[in-house]
Amino acid sequence: MTTEDTTTMPDWEKRFRAPRVGLPEWAEDAPDRCLFVSNATGTFELYAWDRATGARRRATDRPNGTTDGTLSPDGEWIWWFSDTDGDEFGVWLRQPFGGGPDEPATPGLAPSFPAGLAIGRDGSAVVGRSTDEDGSTIHVWRPDRAPVEIYRHRESAGVGDLSRDGTLLAIEHTEHGDAMHSALRVLRLDGSTVAELDDTAGGTEELGLEVLGFAPVAGDTRLLIGHQRRGRWEPMVWDVATGEQTDLVLGLPGDLSAEWYPDGSALLIEHSFEARSELWRYEFADGGLARVDTPRGTVSGATARPDGTVEYLWSSAAQPSSVRSTTGTVVLEAPGIKAPGSRPVEDAWVEGPGGRIHALVQRPADGEGPFPTIFEIHGGPTWHDSDAFGAGPAAWLDHGFAVVRVNYRGSTGYGREWTDALKHRVGLIELEDIDAVREWAVASGLADPRRLVLSGGSWGGYLTLLGLGTRPEAWAVGLAAVPVADYVTAYHDEMEALKAMDRTLFGGTPEEVPDRFTASSPLTYVDAVRAPVYIAAGVNDPRCPIRQIDNYVDRLAARGAVHEVYRYDAGHGSLVVEERIKQLRMEIEFALEHLPR
Repeated sequence: MTTEDTTTMPDWEKRFRAPRVGLPEWAEDAPDRCLFVSNATGTFELYAWDRATGARRRATDRPNGTTDGTLSPDGEWIWWFSDTDGDEFGVWLRQPFGGGPDEPATPGLAPSFPAGLAIGRDGSAVVGRSTDEDGSTIHVWRPDRAPVEIYRHRESAGVGDLSRDGTLLAIEHTEHGDAMHSALRVLRLDGSTVAELDDTAGGTEELGLEVLGFAPVAGDTRLLIGHQRRGRWEPMVWDVATGEQTDLVLGLPGDLSAEWYPDGSALLIEHSFEARSELWRYEFADGGLARVDTPRGTVSGATARPDGTVEYLWSSAAQPSSVRSTTGTVVLEAPGIKAPGSRPVEDAWVEGPGGRIHALVQRPADGEGPFPTIFEIHGGPTWHDSDAFGAGPAAWLDHGFAVVRVNYRGSTGYGREWTDALKHRVGLIELEDIDAVREWAVASGLADPRRLVLSGGSWGGYLTLLGLGTRPEAWAVGLAAVPVADYVTAYHDEMEALKAMDRTLFGGTPEEVPDRFTASSPLTYVDAVRAPVYIAAGVNDPRCPIRQIDNYVDRLAARGAVHEVYRYDAGHGSLVVEERIKQLRMEIEFALEHLPR
């Protein structure tokens, strides 16, 4: 890119084109060998980095990008998942760390949706798979042998972690039929059971468990897990050999996750509270808890290195992401232009029908308001918006819009009850919270009620279409990317793991609870939509498949409703920078064309 290109380029495009890097993963037994994701060539791909020599190379090169990869413990191999144009259905390949041809990593295993991977120190691997035909299966693959199936169930399950000596496997499963709350099982590699932990069995509360990792010490049978026994995510140590459970009461108010320090003497705690996060170190010897110094904002990932330092990916709404170290240095940068900063975020707490709602607000640099305002609704729904940098919200700010993001009921980070609240009245509950924040934004003078845009991708796209139909008077324009539009058709066409999640959310299939699916489907309300609506859809999307979107669009077209549809050759979003810019440009132009002036 020439100097002239960058000097004339608007800031919002620079933020997309500026090279970014993810947090490097390092090989457990060769910590100088690292793997990270970057968009340095204009497409998100995997890169190998030898810290000893400083050498970096692009390990994957595909038209639609690659982000799912890992290193073998010895650092000799890069494993990466190969699908077709973003359809998420494929096989694992591998290549030498120093470069060389790709080869099938697990010959004998047919393509599937991935459900976890653990690589042993002896060259073996445990592979989690999901297909519509078989449900969830887990196989042990060893060189020069046929894969051996050690687990199978219709409900969702996946690989958690392999013990350091490769003898024990921890898996997460939902055999009880609740896809939102996993139970744990520890298996030997012959498939026999060593230990089980299920916080949903026999109780009235639905509690989840998650695998965080085996202790990184040979012969150590302690497994670090996450639990929800006190209404939020917290870590606990479970010795799977003795059954002993060591509760860690850390006195921090938000959700907690953790990973082991490499010598097993301490835990690196990631603390998420009210849309921001920080790091702590917990010592097993004396129970001491010390804060790891990070700036105010969001830590999107962290890892403890063998020398005791911590590296983390950090950003705030105003400052682009960077990979930092507790030594005070920037660990990894990509060459090229730097992303311009953006506007800081303000916190808004709004009383809603289910309790206080946390919204994140950004105001454009110029003007006093009320502003044209875009409500950017996050996906998931088990996710949350945070004080983190986003090129999309920053682009709208540059165009004079205020940006509001709502952590509605169903969002993570505000306790288990908040996350679990959306069952059975799916979509409708979230919209009640979005409505409450919309009313606050107008009453406070932030938002111009005539120029409100409802926007989102994935679950946010679903809520956008549902909101346009159930509250047609509230929104001037709708922008929906890869949405659920016709819920019944979406259920029948989507990947098996999402079918299980929908059965949990709705309490059954469309045939078993048809009224719930009808009440929560945007297609039910499509004829009430008044606002011009823009829809982007990936033709290979296994999560929000194209047929159900076409059904919705056909209904818009049949009555001459103002709409625009853009179909692109990828899956549930694009990993190509120019494609992302193109889609956002189309959204901005659509909104500016149709908003009242």
